[in-house]
Amino acid sequence: MSIVKRLESYTEVHPEEVLIVTATDQGEEDIVLIFKGFSSSLLRPTAVDPDVPVLSETAVIQTIDRVASPYNPDHPRYLAQGLSWAEMESLL
Repeated sequence: MSIVKRLESYTEVHPEEVLIVTATDQGEEDIVLIFKGFSSSLLRPTAVDPDVPVLSETAVIQTIDRVASPYNPDHPRYLAQGLSWAEMESLL
């Protein structure tokens, strides 16, 4: 299972959380918001088809922030910031 699919599954089980993933994908930085099993890029177009991955299999996760839902970009309520993939993986 891809990293994004694993994170989407996590947010299905934890709908009270939003994940903000900063990654490098194909040489470009991307920020992906994951909530209730769905992903959306904040920096690139996101496909309408939810089966099209937001990040490629070669993407490198830089950090993951766990934020309380509902997400307010002006005043996010962080549960954890700057988690590495290994730290997040321990929560999955």
